Amino acid sequence: MPRAIRQAWFATAAPALAMALGGCSLGPSPESVSDPGIAFPEAWSEQAPAEAAYDLARYWQALDDPLLGELVEAALANNLDLAQSSARLVQAREGLAQARAGYFPQLGADGRATRGIGENVGDDVAFNVGLNASWEVDLFGSVSSSVAAARFDYESAGYDLADLQRAIAGQVAQEVINARSTALRLAIARDTLANQNENFQIARWRNQAGLASFLDVEQARNQRAQTAASIPLLESSLAATSNAISTLIGEPPGRVHQLLAAPTDIPEPPVVGNFGAPADLLRRRPDVRSAEARLLSDTARIGIARAQMFPLLVLTGNISTTDVGPLSLFDLVAGTVMASVNQLLFDGGRTAAQIASAEALADGSLAGWRKAILVALEETETAIASRRSAEARLGDLAEALDAANNAAILARSQYQAGLTDFETLLIAEGQLLSARNAMVSAQADRAAAFVRLTQALGGGWTIEDEAPRADDGNRP
Repeated sequence: MPRAIRQAWFATAAPALAMALGGCSLGPSPESVSDPGIAFPEAWSEQAPAEAAYDLARYWQALDDPLLGELVEAALANNLDLAQSSARLVQAREGLAQARAGYFPQLGADGRATRGIGENVGDDVAFNVGLNASWEVDLFGSVSSSVAAARFDYESAGYDLADLQRAIAGQVAQEVINARSTALRLAIARDTLANQNENFQIARWRNQAGLASFLDVEQARNQRAQTAASIPLLESSLAATSNAISTLIGEPPGRVHQLLAAPTDIPEPPVVGNFGAPADLLRRRPDVRSAEARLLSDTARIGIARAQMFPLLVLTGNISTTDVGPLSLFDLVAGTVMASVNQLLFDGGRTAAQIASAEALADGSLAGWRKAILVALEETETAIASRRSAEARLGDLAEALDAANNAAILARSQYQAGLTDFETLLIAEGQLLSARNAMVSAQADRAAAFVRLTQALGGGWTIEDEAPRADDGNRP
């Protein structure tokens, strides 16, 4: 580039660059939207007596159920919803890269070779090579606001991915717990059916011997048939739960059903400790952090809209060479530098409407952030109550199960000896079945409450799972 052209370029660009670097942002700052305006309670309704002795980020390992842990890890690796969310995160990252490109000049090059055609035109070929540049100076923060919006979109997408991971892990854990419960209730139903088959046979023998009426036989047959009818429903429920888990881990149905078909004890969860202060959910819950990042992004878009009301300075320049031979192509070099300023005067209210629209969008995002916080508080308090209820029920149900088991044993032996009627045996058998199922349900509720409480407190993700920090990259 000839010296004269370089001097002209820098004489025009340097003052504009200084103005751009000192330019103002027209959107509200992140600090101005950092307070959700919610009065947080000072403490939860209940506090655990001790610290948690497990990793909140991988809480499913504390359940000591290898298959459950294997399925959760498989879901985190292969779930298709997570794959879609990961793609959206990549898309947001590339959107940030596109926005940051606005800080730099746009350069282009062109080249031409021309030759005249006609009787009086020579055979010479004229060559032309050109270089052009254009740069929008960020006087009033249009580019900066665009970058800020894209950056917070990127953060929001990262937190959305982390929150989806948290949700998928909890869903798989709860589905496995549900499958464990169903498999146990199915085993209980089959065991009960075996006992009722014996009772039915005993009632028939006693009727044939004239020691019992035909009513006993029909009551035994009715009880047996009802229990048998419950088994296909439980089998269907177990298959549906297993198939749902298969979808969550990204594989066809079949294998998971085989793994969960055998009855296995429901995992006993550890005590959840160190709830922390309710306000800690602002940092520990990825859904809350995503809502906050979305608010900041929409707030930055107010600056983009407002920048349209102010002058737009664009610097352009080009350099071109022309000659009749490629060997002397650069003997003649010419260039131009131009600065243009555009100012909106009238657009029928379009820009004002865009500003109002951006402000309304930010107001909606603020409401969404507040709702996310309230939902987090609600889920935590509800999970605390569920855990407390499940723990309280287990002690009473254990006593009820022991009593029902003893009563059923006594009733069966007394009926065989002719010391009681069949209705007493029916009642005892029904109470035992209910007590066994209630005990399994309570154990499943306790394990599920552990999962829900840990999730509500922000468990299931780590800081490494979130999007890069706001200062990531070459420019703010």
